[in-house]
Amino acid sequence: MADLIENSSNIGVLNQRVSGSLGSSNIEFAPVASSPLVAILLCTYNGEKFLAEQLDSYEAQSYQNWILMVSDDGSTDATLQILQQYQAKWPHEKMTIRNGPQKGFCQNFLSLACDPEIAASYYAFSDQDDVWLPEKLAVALQTIVANQNIYVPFIYCGRTTYVTDELKPCGISPLFVFPPSFRNALVQSIAGGNTMVFNLAAKLLIEKAGPLNVPSHDWWLYQLISGAEGDVFYDPVPHLLYRQHDGALVGGNNSFSAKIERVMMLWQGRFQNWNTQNIAALKEVRHLLVKNHQEILRLFETLRGAHLKDRFRLMEICGLYRQTRRGTFSLFLAALLKKI
Repeated sequence: MADLIENSSNIGVLNQRVSGSLGSSNIEFAPVASSPLVAILLCTYNGEKFLAEQLDSYEAQSYQNWILMVSDDGSTDATLQILQQYQAKWPHEKMTIRNGPQKGFCQNFLSLACDPEIAASYYAFSDQDDVWLPEKLAVALQTIVANQNIYVPFIYCGRTTYVTDELKPCGISPLFVFPPSFRNALVQSIAGGNTMVFNLAAKLLIEKAGPLNVPSHDWWLYQLISGAEGDVFYDPVPHLLYRQHDGALVGGNNSFSAKIERVMMLWQGRFQNWNTQNIAALKEVRHLLVKNHQEILRLFETLRGAHLKDRFRLMEICGLYRQTRRGTFSLFLAALLKKI
């Protein structure tokens, strides 16, 4: 942790007088305190059952310079009361609670990520029903500080430990070994939003893109940041307990039933529909992508409607890949069935 504090003296946060586009000369970075502020972005909806454990795990973090921004999407259970109880016992302004857009979990998270009024040096997404291990924030910040160029978007993400409702381990998310890239991001999301921590340059990029209509906030951040040639760091060591339960909106994908469900989703065109949404969103922010990724996006859109032999040829030209053999097989199957 000492390395984080020592190195952080050279980190900047965006001055309140910022105007213009990301990377332009009129963006000013002002010095921050030796212990940079992290804004935890928590979205809630009827999460009374496990919320307190998630909040307790923030309190137990070894890195304590954080604030909590909560967007509640219209909970009808005791979620708000639980939040207010913690807000009352925590220091003043440690937690801010606001109303969400009530357009689903993805738009709720993007409403926080795109809000320029939330000022911090780093930002961390959080679900309402996980448990963060005590070193989660410290490891993410140490990783970012050691590897980032503060003017380049940087996102940290990684694996999770799957647990039951009672926090008993029941698995682990897949280990991905190929490098993160836009060519991978077009066809696969490699990490859950609950693991993601990103720097101010990434926050500015997300703000410029705005709350677009995409299927998932975490997949979208991977596409947007890699497409703009930002840095994506994938941590193979899990620092989060990820509950697998019926109420979870998004869960782990290692079980046999989950594999069968994904095949059915592919056959029914769900993957195809997600790609259609993502492509439309990426085209809206095409100007934020680097030139070669703009071309890859164009070719990817073209191959989806091409004849069979041209689809596979264009896939090779694009260099699309997934992180596992099974994933690569399903990608080629989707191309074969024209459901990519």
